[in-house]
Amino acid sequence: MSDLPRKAVTRTVKLAALPLGIAGRATWGLGKRIGGKSAEIVAREIQQRTADQLFRTLGELKGGAMKLGQALSVFESALPEDFAGPYRAALTKLQEAAPPLPAQTVHQVLAERLGPEWRESFREFEDEPAAAASIGQVHRAVWHDGREVAVKVQYPGAGEALLSDLRQLGRFAGLLGPLVPGMDLKPLIHEMQERVAEELDYALEAEAQRTHAEAFEDDPDVVVPRVVHQGEQVLVTEWLEGTPLSEVISGGTREERDRAGQLLARFLFTGPARTGLLHADPHPGNFRLIEGEEGRLRLGVLDFGTVDRLPGGWPEPIGTSLRMTLEDDAEGIYGHLCGEGFVRESIELDPQAVLEYLKPIVEPVEAEEFTFTRSWLRGQAARIADPRSPAHQLGRQINLPPSYLLIHRVTLSTIGVLCQLGATVRLRGELESWLPGFLPGE
Repeated sequence: MSDLPRKAVTRTVKLAALPLGIAGRATWGLGKRIGGKSAEIVAREIQQRTADQLFRTLGELKGGAMKLGQALSVFESALPEDFAGPYRAALTKLQEAAPPLPAQTVHQVLAERLGPEWRESFREFEDEPAAAASIGQVHRAVWHDGREVAVKVQYPGAGEALLSDLRQLGRFAGLLGPLVPGMDLKPLIHEMQERVAEELDYALEAEAQRTHAEAFEDDPDVVVPRVVHQGEQVLVTEWLEGTPLSEVISGGTREERDRAGQLLARFLFTGPARTGLLHADPHPGNFRLIEGEEGRLRLGVLDFGTVDRLPGGWPEPIGTSLRMTLEDDAEGIYGHLCGEGFVRESIELDPQAVLEYLKPIVEPVEAEEFTFTRSWLRGQAARIADPRSPAHQLGRQINLPPSYLLIHRVTLSTIGVLCQLGATVRLRGELESWLPGFLPGE
């Protein structure tokens, strides 16, 4: 019924072509250099061809392939600048759009899930999707009561494709290393595998979105569209007009970029306290910058398919760890990390070395405001990724408890987006207001 490539063998061949293509282009590049082309020109051509293949493969396959591409898109800021250009353009495409499914396929899904008279639910329905993502695509429509809505339709076979892709990508993770130098893809892919069932369950997504919409109703800074209708493989929500964050990143004014960054940080830290949930898919395609009353810019938030459940809000140990690091309390932070399971009992580390490892990471919180830049993130990535550096050696010995895995990824992803924005953000103020344990005496 679907044009989504569903046979495991077909998808495996396409995914396997990514690392093989890298190797093949390297050989092709060697031949070009022997033929007289400069190494710089050849390298640029190889990167462009690899980027084109990356978008085409991950976008066409959708499923877990595109999901990985979207997750990687927020980390392009960490790539060396001479490497990042082609990949930045290719990965950014995955934040907002991918090759769509044919209208006929979409109509069949709607007929199955809403009934053969599904068109009666809408006054208008646009066949051309407004966005096409990893497991579904969104169509703009007008609900029967006149409300403008977004109709999210899950791809037929999405579950099968998602699981198949993530299994194959897990096997290829080592070979895909050249796509994001210095980043270990295996933990990221494993965590995605753990959350497949939630990602596919639109009932859970609708519940999370309703919770957020209620908590942020009439909020001056954050807008969450209400759920209009939820069914299996179909989710209808209010339409949210605004400028996609990817467009703010590529062409926004300084005011827009700073405002978007501040609101993104605010939503990251206020969400768990107000809803008991952490929005866990912070790539730019899921956010809009909306002009409200008197020109006040607000942040629109979409897609609640992946959330982390934090009933008590942000875990207090995170705030305590940050505070102790800022206070240069080497013994205190080391004892705290040992007690929380970040350092295994079988390992003994130098407390001062642990503090020196953490200090650069918390730099954005030391000042009243901090400007997130790609160069700052590249420096952090290089420090931790270089096998010769003390930071790399120490980082390999620090353990991340399972309950912190998703929090860690969401925080890193949000920082990646802030660096793409180049935003100046008053992060310390947000932490003082919303992060338990950050202020002394808490």
